[in-house]
Amino acid sequence: MASIDPDSPWTLHPQVSVRPEPFGALLYHFGTRRLSFLKDRTLLDVVERLADAPSPRAACADAGVAEAHLPTYLRALGTLAESRMITPREAEERAA
Repeated sequence: MASIDPDSPWTLHPQVSVRPEPFGALLYHFGTRRLSFLKDRTLLDVVERLADAPSPRAACADAGVAEAHLPTYLRALGTLAESRMITPREAEERAA
């Protein structure tokens, strides 16, 4: 499983579409044709905040994630990074 730097900027990959659902959300990557399920509405909130937050840690704090639960959310974000659903913000900005 990939890990991400909790203090560096990340964002949703530009080829990823998010569809909110009652259980969380579906993420579809048009480039890789992969589908990911977010089974937690708070994780969806974190993912949606990544683009504007200075870091995943800040996005988690803004979404109301308690410090004790931060490692769980960072692991989930690491999994999304591994599947290229989220990407470091600098890399995304250079590609644009």
